Amino acid sequence: MRLTVYLAGEIHSSWRDEIKQKVAALNLPIDFVGPQENHDRSDNIGEEIIGEQPGPFYKDWAASSFNNLRTEVLMQKSDLVIALFGEKYKQWNTAMDASAAVALGKPLILIRPEQHIHALKELSRKASATVENCDQAIKALKYIFD
Repeated sequence: MRLTVYLAGEIHSSWRDEIKQKVAALNLPIDFVGPQENHDRSDNIGEEIIGEQPGPFYKDWAASSFNNLRTEVLMQKSDLVIALFGEKYKQWNTAMDASAAVALGKPLILIRPEQHIHALKELSRKASATVENCDQAIKALKYIFD
């Protein structure tokens, strides 16, 4: 059995690489997908596909359509979602993706640091499992195959 795991969360740090490397070291049969990690491409994809827009609002509107399309397709094809709420960046997209996973009935592992316990209490209760760091999320993945 192979699993496809959608990695939802900020795209500015290397947390995805950490998870991928540690899962590979454990030889777990997991494929990973996620949002567009090239920030400039994510911001410009609307204009790349449908052409220049008349202003910043329309540029964002167009880009969000294609980013949402990508997320929806990849998340629907995923067996499980891991959503990381980090400590440094604003987490709006993470909240949206984690909520989408719940709405789609996808198992969700929520990674959130202790400082976000109160802010994420409702979402944490909707998640299949809540952990505080990537290593704990990897142990949860490994347990699926034990």
